[in-house]
Amino acid sequence: MAVAIRLQRVGRPKQAYYRVVAVDSRRPAQGKPIEILGSYNPRAAKSAEKIQVKQERYDYWVGVGAKPSSTVATLLKASTRKAAGEDAVKVKAKARKKAEAKVKAAEEAKNAPKEEAAEETKDEAQAEA
Repeated sequence: MAVAIRLQRVGRPKQAYYRVVAVDSRRPAQGKPIEILGSYNPRAAKSAEKIQVKQERYDYWVGVGAKPSSTVATLLKASTRKAAGEDAVKVKAKARKKAEAKVKAAEEAKNAPKEEAAEETKDEAQAEA
């Protein structure tokens, strides 16, 4: 049996609300799911409240071979990034500092031969005089 993890719409007309479900991939979109793993509310005000998933059950289904749909995978990836928001900011700050240090070192390396050459010409000029 091929199991898929996908969204199942359950909201009223023009008020979308979805369930994250593990379902036999051969079943129709509104077919009975094997298990309800969570929910997705695109109308929620805060992005942290938009998707709710039982992570241990999701990991179980992925572990036994279930394939998440591209939409579910994208939503979960985005939600984990939001949950680790402060960590992401710290990582970005470290990466920025590292990049700035590399740029500064490259500029110093580029300017260093010019300064050394200028000093050598001054030394030669003083020796000739």
